[in-house]
Amino acid sequence: MSLSDSESSSHGSEYKFFRQTSRDRLLLEMLGSTRTGDSRSTWKVLIMDKVTVKVMSHSCKMSDITDQGISLVEELFKRREPLPSMDAIYFIQPSKENIVMFLSDMSGREPLYKTAFVFFSSPVPKELVNHIKSDTSVLPRIGAFREMNLEYFPIDSQAFTTDHEGALQELYGANAENSRKFDACLNVMATRIATVFASLKEFPHVRYRAAKASDASEVTFRDTVPTKLAAAVWNSLSKYKSIPNFPQTETCELLILDRSVDQIAPVIHEWTYDAMCHDLLDMDGNKYVLEVPSKMGGEPEKKEVILEDNDPVWLELRHAHIADASERLHDKMTNFVSKNKAAQMQSARDGGEISTRDMQKIVQALPKYKEQVEKLSLHVEIAGKINKIIRELGLRELGQLEQDLVFGDAGAKEVINFIRMNQDASPENKLRLLMIYACVYPEKFEGDKASKLMQLARLSEEDIKVVKNMQLIVGSPVTKKATSSFSLKFDNQKTKQAARKDRTGEEETWQLFRFYPMLEELIEKVSKGQLAKNEYSCMNEPSSTVQETTTKASARSSNAPVAPEKKTPHSMRSRRTATWARPNHSDDGYSSDSVLKNTSLDLRKMGKRVFVFIIGGATRSELRVCHKLTTKLGREVVLGCTSLDDPPQYITKLKMLSETEVQQQDGPRFFF
Repeated sequence: MSLSDSESSSHGSEYKFFRQTSRDRLLLEMLGSTRTGDSRSTWKVLIMDKVTVKVMSHSCKMSDITDQGISLVEELFKRREPLPSMDAIYFIQPSKENIVMFLSDMSGREPLYKTAFVFFSSPVPKELVNHIKSDTSVLPRIGAFREMNLEYFPIDSQAFTTDHEGALQELYGANAENSRKFDACLNVMATRIATVFASLKEFPHVRYRAAKASDASEVTFRDTVPTKLAAAVWNSLSKYKSIPNFPQTETCELLILDRSVDQIAPVIHEWTYDAMCHDLLDMDGNKYVLEVPSKMGGEPEKKEVILEDNDPVWLELRHAHIADASERLHDKMTNFVSKNKAAQMQSARDGGEISTRDMQKIVQALPKYKEQVEKLSLHVEIAGKINKIIRELGLRELGQLEQDLVFGDAGAKEVINFIRMNQDASPENKLRLLMIYACVYPEKFEGDKASKLMQLARLSEEDIKVVKNMQLIVGSPVTKKATSSFSLKFDNQKTKQAARKDRTGEEETWQLFRFYPMLEELIEKVSKGQLAKNEYSCMNEPSSTVQETTTKASARSSNAPVAPEKKTPHSMRSRRTATWARPNHSDDGYSSDSVLKNTSLDLRKMGKRVFVFIIGGATRSELRVCHKLTTKLGREVVLGCTSLDDPPQYITKLKMLSETEVQQQDGPRFFF
């Protein structure tokens, strides 16, 4: 059995970012490798299972697959017509069921296909290899038999998921440890994470969040989830040592975390264009449905659009503050109309005669003009809808209170006053506010205190359960602090707490752009080699080469110019968007390259990659930080997660956790 041995290296002459490497491996290393000899000019059938279909669709388009000589895509377990004159490419998981189906296709006197090129998404157990070898009628019909080791789902140029939407419930719910799903979930997750490193030819220095309990007897199974996943990943990585060109010493960093590291990030209102789209609009993944005028003059028609990397306007604005994005869209439309020749001619159609030369220019520019206007118009409509929702829901006032809570500028009094004055606010927004309050002031959310606040906010029992279930993610309980009796009246002079400190030396940004996820600080500490080992344990000590790289990266960061710290004025226009979120772009927003290529990065000098994996789901603010720090640190930061969740999705998942064990614990415990 031969293994995948692509000659390309992530640190070779041409640096390729994470998603591009995944795409190239599927298209060139897998599909392209079958176009040899007699089969170079012939069309083939591509057969996949449910998981590998997802893997392929997250990296490639149908047109990409067709360009590699694929004329038909089939699903393994669906009824398929025999095509004995055609070759087939199997891209499947190495499961017993899949192997049995493959052998059924290719065995006997009349196989479904002429030749089978078989590629597996993860390592194949020896017993399954022997099972295939035992069928002598199939062996001569196998044109390739290889482990691709690619079983993750790229969702961004620098992010992937393991597709575990139920990870919170399966790993952190009551009695989860006694469930068969616990080990199954962890093992599949580890296998898929390991294929990331096998695919990229990277060998990581593995670190993970250690259990926080001061006494070993207090450690619960939830405390040990990152530890167990790190061990399982390490075990899976050991299988790849024999892959040709696979490094034998550490080439990158991997930090494994869970949602306990930051329970504010999943629920606070994030004010970037990307986050607002997914938080406030009724989107299905990256799909957005808008209404367009009917060509026949009837009822408006519904049109489905996808907000993705192929949309240059989306790429440019997705990490910008919503107010900044709105301004820039307005400027783009104005500049586009004033500078585009076709637009000028169309707007002047009613005046004077148009020369033959000008008419020719209109004909040449109109197709591109139409496409550009459609892109800009789409985003102008989306931004307008978001701003309308912000006004209708009063989100600026709420957003200010959320950020003030996090940074210690507000406390119980402000929260209670807001709830009293905004009884008509949506239950979800009041719940999110109280979840943030519970993280910052856990001691004020014990017993009757929580119940009274919930009653004041007029929240349901289901909503109350969400706040209580937050502690399930944390694990071991802490000792109760002695507290005074609870009242809905608070002393103005009481000391306020803070879950974040203002970051000095940051670029000036807009108001309500003050919040940052804890992941930002952690990645910077990883890059500088400053993570505390008692909090983030090591599976393997880094070799001298990794330590040298970390030192150099730290030196680069320390030599960067630091801007003076400025206070946040209370104005929507008080701060400007940081330059990392504003790549070079054209006035019409029709830049053709990706954001990464438009940054000032020198790809020839890219440092070692930093991988972060979050159990229980990541947020769009954390994805934004990974893009930001890639530019800042000169090291590609790749975010892995069990799922990428928006606030409504995360809250729904918390509701699904059982309340049983919560009632047995001494008191709530929240981390920020």
